Amino acid sequence: MQPQIEVGVLGATGMVGQHFVKFLQGHPWFKLTWVGASDRSAGKKYREATAWRLAGQMPAEVAELTVSDCKPGNAPKLVFSATDASVATEIEQAFANAGHTVVSNSRNHRMDADVPLLVPELNADHLGILPAQRAKRGWSGAIVTNPNCSTIVLTMALGPLKQFGIQRVLVTTMQAISGAGYPGVPSMDITANVVPYIGGEEEKMQIETQKILGDFTGGELRALEAKVSAHCNRVPVVDGHLAATSVEFSSKVKAEDLIAAFDTFTAMPQQLNLPSAPKRPVIYMPAADRPQPRRDAERENGMACFVGRVRECPVFDFKFIALGHNTVRGAAGAAVLNAELMQAQGLL
Repeated sequence: MQPQIEVGVLGATGMVGQHFVKFLQGHPWFKLTWVGASDRSAGKKYREATAWRLAGQMPAEVAELTVSDCKPGNAPKLVFSATDASVATEIEQAFANAGHTVVSNSRNHRMDADVPLLVPELNADHLGILPAQRAKRGWSGAIVTNPNCSTIVLTMALGPLKQFGIQRVLVTTMQAISGAGYPGVPSMDITANVVPYIGGEEEKMQIETQKILGDFTGGELRALEAKVSAHCNRVPVVDGHLAATSVEFSSKVKAEDLIAAFDTFTAMPQQLNLPSAPKRPVIYMPAADRPQPRRDAERENGMACFVGRVRECPVFDFKFIALGHNTVRGAAGAAVLNAELMQAQGLL
């Protein structure tokens, strides 16, 4: 067995940072040895600086770590970023410039032309842009990002269908309250209600989907030309984003073609047997009332996308429902899987 790689988490005291801490517990390749947070937390033990909001107990081995400033220096070479968007740009660039590989959940660099927006099952080849990133910016390190939590649900469902020529996509999301962080949406706003607005979410889904499903030409990342339109809603569900999706294709296909594409889909993370990769990245559910967030989001360690209700669409060609765990596959788990892919390819 290879020795574990020491890793750190930027923004470790927040909700997404806590999900990184929990997801990395017992990881066979990575050992969390460093946590970074704001100045007001620096110097404290992690257990003193963090109000633990997740199920279960704070991992004992992390509880005793001393929180550092989010500044490069004594941090491990590989750091996961859960930093707030208001400060992520400067912090992540400082770490990359100092030689660290930053695998980020923050939105700040996702749409930079030289930064991979990575879903390992869909666009592992986009890591090929990293030499250009380093050359352009003069970094010895690098930044790699994972998508917005709703975008990853949509793209994992669309990935197996790219072979049919995706032309237009219309998606309506029903997004869990955990996606808003803590304390999130006020209880009087969300209880027995639907909030039909999530700031910036629709725009992120539209442009991120095109980048993820686009092609790496060897010199640049070229966006998918398909048009994507999103309606995003917050619903009173704890975990799990649903995406009601309609798709138009350039080729003539049948419902059974789509279902077969979902059922047989596999990719590099499965071939490499990466520790966090689900055995089946996309799971089709034939029951008329599935998938459901409460029943399905946490299956496969929260790392798979579940699809159901494939049927003909009278406006586009076909429509279906997709579900994914927004704080696992849509955040911490996605970034860890990205780092596993990079390690397997000798990029760390």
